[in-house]
Amino acid sequence: MKFVDEAKIYVKAGDGGQGAVSFRREKFVPKGGPDGGDAGKGADILFIADRRMTSLLDFRYKRRILAQKGGHGEGALRHGRNGKNLKIKVPIGTVIKDLETGEPLADLTENGQKYLCCKGGRGGKGNAHFATSTNQTPRYAQPGEEGVEREIKLELKLLADVGIIGFPNVGKSTLISRISAAKPKVADYPFTTLVPNLGVVEFGDFGGLVVADIPGLIEGAHEGKGLGIRFLKHVERTRVLIHVLDLSPFSGREPAEDFLAINSELDKFDSGLAARPQVVALNKLDITEAKEREEELLNFLKPSGIKVFSISAVTGAGLKELINYVGSMVVTAIEEEEAASVAEAEAVALAEKEAGTTLGNSIKKPVEPDMAE
Repeated sequence: MKFVDEAKIYVKAGDGGQGAVSFRREKFVPKGGPDGGDAGKGADILFIADRRMTSLLDFRYKRRILAQKGGHGEGALRHGRNGKNLKIKVPIGTVIKDLETGEPLADLTENGQKYLCCKGGRGGKGNAHFATSTNQTPRYAQPGEEGVEREIKLELKLLADVGIIGFPNVGKSTLISRISAAKPKVADYPFTTLVPNLGVVEFGDFGGLVVADIPGLIEGAHEGKGLGIRFLKHVERTRVLIHVLDLSPFSGREPAEDFLAINSELDKFDSGLAARPQVVALNKLDITEAKEREEELLNFLKPSGIKVFSISAVTGAGLKELINYVGSMVVTAIEEEEAASVAEAEAVALAEKEAGTTLGNSIKKPVEPDMAE
């Protein structure tokens, strides 16, 4: 299946139906009163996150989405049908933005999470609603309201515990294929990976780490060069980054320069990314000549305080130690997030309680009359 992580679409909720103008006409009731029924409401448009979806491919071919209109009212006080709400499924991790302003409207990060994007129009009232003592035969009804319409942009940002980053062809795809069941395309040329690959890595009792192989970045990626911003955004949701550097002297790369360049791109795209927990994997240790560069890189990276692992994605050397360490970092990050969430909820509850107490104290009790007077 083709991976698509961006789409621009036009959505319009259903218009409300027209109220009916009708009068009761029966054999023995020649001049009955108004009996025009109300119209139905237009359908709403809702987006729902669904774990079974992995791409925005469907929206590449369906750029206009129109919801059902409400039915018109009819005589004998018959109500028009309401439009059936349109539920649109999107992958977990989808961000919905207003196309014109770029304003984020919703961020669907949990399975089943919903967002009401466009509300359907109200149905018009029939003429039976407008009968009065002075106007017993109203010959007008209320029109329906138009449904909300807007142009939106859908952006899919992968939800992964660990992101594997690095320049093209440093061994990221080989690494994820060794530590998980993912089977990305692996070849000896740059930009082999053109879409992010997801894999699940078993880790103790945790149940599995979701790892994303982010396609190769280059200098200027934050400005859109190479695969650029299309894939930098997938790094935003990861908890820990594995930065892969190529030790091979035959690659023509300078690992120290690559390390600085990639982190510079992360910082320019989002300053928070450069501060994300990160470990370095010095790859291609299976090549004899790579040993000569290992010591040099270890000395270069030592001042950064970043944990460094020497590995071979081909032979599997060092991978167990790398995964165990990264897994413990992910567990710690999750525990900190949960603790912060609990603390925030407690703070909100305390603030609401104090606000309620203050409000209660500000209400003056009625003064009891002085019975002695």
